[in-house]
Amino acid sequence: MRAAILHAVGNDKLDIRDDITLAPVGPTDVRVRIRATGVCHSDLSAMSGVLPQPVPLVPGHEGAGEVVEVGEHVTSVAPGDHVVISWRPACGACDLCVGGQPYMCMKYVIESFSKGYFRFGGDDATAFGMAGCGTWAEEIIVPWQGAIKIDEDVSWEAAALIGCGITTGVGAAINTAKVRPGSTVAVIGCGGVGLSVIQGARLSGARTILAIDPLESKHALAKKVGATHAVTPEQVPEALNELTGGSGFDYGFEVVGKAATIQSAWQVTRAGGDVVVVGAGALDDMVSISAFSLLFEGKKLLSSLYGEADVRHDFPYFAKLHKAGQLDLESMISARIRLSDLNDAVAALRGGEVLRQIVIMD
Repeated sequence: MRAAILHAVGNDKLDIRDDITLAPVGPTDVRVRIRATGVCHSDLSAMSGVLPQPVPLVPGHEGAGEVVEVGEHVTSVAPGDHVVISWRPACGACDLCVGGQPYMCMKYVIESFSKGYFRFGGDDATAFGMAGCGTWAEEIIVPWQGAIKIDEDVSWEAAALIGCGITTGVGAAINTAKVRPGSTVAVIGCGGVGLSVIQGARLSGARTILAIDPLESKHALAKKVGATHAVTPEQVPEALNELTGGSGFDYGFEVVGKAATIQSAWQVTRAGGDVVVVGAGALDDMVSISAFSLLFEGKKLLSSLYGEADVRHDFPYFAKLHKAGQLDLESMISARIRLSDLNDAVAALRGGEVLRQIVIMD
């Protein structure tokens, strides 16, 4: 089968090859034929080393496909089922899972650094899957907890988006922040996840949603999916005065993954408001907020990992919202491409103008 392999962290080019095989399916594993997969900024972060991953690596973590084989102990899905891939499978038995935080479970994250399912080359070298997935391949193997069944009438493209961008963004608004009806929201960063935060705020009934992005080309789409206003960073002070009387927004979402934009989110949020960090940043990018401000401004600094989702519920729920016309997923797709186009897609994403490029598998 075909897959894209990153041989070393920092490489600009992927090795797209057709001699890939998979390890045997274990008793609790599921083999999935990928039908669609997204090209996400987190994939770039894995390639650059911002998000640590083992190499050789098959990138890709946002995907959907059809089950082709299951292990003997798997009862949750069967061959032929349509599934969304979860890049953060929950074991269901640890304290975090039992305590209501399955998105924090580390069991399969840890295993992904030592267990590689891909084989390539004449010497059967092992390659790992990004976040234990590796959806930039025609087929993958994941734990059964990482393959979530959805209705067959959901398009592969929409299902793939639900696997990461939609769940991360919409979940940040409705699960983490619990945006209140009638509230005001600022969203810094209007990529795929930022647009999903905007949609989540709209679904929650926010009265004012300000989209902030330096690229004016993204402003129209931000408004299409739910933003009431859109500005560049330079225009923020004027918008803050106009929309909040200078007091700040009830919620400030950071969807870039940079210390500077986290501080910007802090600054645009009102006293007593919620600052929600959604972007995935680097280990050495330190945020500086004074101890005085932390106490006396009364703001809550929150992180939102994977939208704090319980994917068993949230994947099918978001699919139903999409089918009901309440989540606009089609507008978020900037291009449909092939696996052979991935190097061009990575270059385009680095340029910043594209949103979600979706790889459609033959």
